[in-house]
Order: sequence, then structure tokens, then C-alpha cells
Amino acid sequence: MTANAKPTPQDAIDPARALVPQVLQVNEARVRSGFWPKVTRTAASIPFADRLVSVYYAARDPQTPAAAKGIMLGALAYFVLPIDAIPDVLAGIGFTDDAAVITAVIATLGANIRQRHTDAARQVLARLKGR
Repeated sequence: MTANAKPTPQDAIDPARALVPQVLQVNEARVRSGFWPKVTRTAASIPFADRLVSVYYAARDPQTPAAAKGIMLGALAYFVLPIDAIPDVLAGIGFTDDAAVITAVIATLGANIRQRHTDAARQVLARLKGR
């Protein structure tokens, strides 16, 4: 990517570009604007919502290392972006690719997801689900 090139949606989900400053900024902006609206719409229907939101809180934590944040933001941008390997509107299987991406992030970067992130995720999801 050249200095003047604008990141494309494909750049945003390309793990090799996750830490390129321009792509990191695009991912962060997409997550900032699209994460909560999509989680609010889908929280009751996706079984991995707690893990997804805990990754969000870890990515926003100033104590999380920059490299881990970049990869987490890339995974969260994949969740938010309408471009998807399996469209989310397909009943039953639409979120399986998103779940796989979040699971991979947790498997590789799980040490950066602290108990406080998990607790905050559970609290916000309980509020969203009306419990």
C-alpha cells in the first residue's frame, strides 16, 4: 500500500496488513462506528457474543499491546463489515465465519483478554438482553 492509497475493505480484513497504520486506523474507525449497532441487533442470536464483546474491550484497553490490538481490531472489523465469506443473513450459518475468526483471535491472543474484559462483556450483554 502506497502512502496515498486508501485502504480497501479487503485490506481491513487482511491479517498481513492488520498492523499497517492506515489499515489500523480504518479498522478502528469501522469498529468504533459499527460494532455496537451490530452487537445490539445480534446479541441474542449469536452464541459467541460474550467472547466477541470481551475482544472488543481488550482491543480498547490501553494496557493491551499494540500488535494484539491491531489483530483484534482486524477481527472486529471483519465482524462489522458487510463483506463476508458467509453472509450474516443466512439463517443458522451466517455467523460461523465470524465465530471462527473470533475463536482464532482468542486462541492466539487470549492472554491479552483479562477477566475485567470478560466481566464487562457479560454486564453489557445482560443489559442488552434485558436481564
